[in-house]
Amino acid sequence: MNLPQRDSFQFLIIDDDPGIAHFLATYLRQKGHSCEFLTEGFETAAWLAHNDCEVIIVDLKMPKVDGISLISFIREINVNVPIIVFTGMGYDEEHMNAALRAGANGYVSKNLPIEQLYCVLSRVLATCQQRARTEKSTRTQPVLVETA
Repeated sequence: MNLPQRDSFQFLIIDDDPGIAHFLATYLRQKGHSCEFLTEGFETAAWLAHNDCEVIIVDLKMPKVDGISLISFIREINVNVPIIVFTGMGYDEEHMNAALRAGANGYVSKNLPIEQLYCVLSRVLATCQQRARTEKSTRTQPVLVETA
């Protein structure tokens, strides 16, 4: 499955396991995307202050800062960036719902094949792009009115 309408996206992966973060970044780069990763959730604010990304992939269970808090924090900085939860916790309805309430756009288990994550990324990006197009087309343009 290919990501929608564009050849390349800028990803940020936040996962405390450097092996998993490196593997996922390598996979996404092989698919033609640019990708950076952080292994410490507290580095996210500084990274986002100096860098751009179009998609963020967040692990839920990390030391020092949990993924749900990190998702909420990212949403305070950027309400539109797609956030995908990538977790080794498996399907846990309580955590999944908490992540979605915090602002995540999708949720996938690390136990699934990497292609599954790519499919989720494709769907989330397509949905987010469609939503952005819809909002842009329905947004009223401001009109400058001459005053007397």
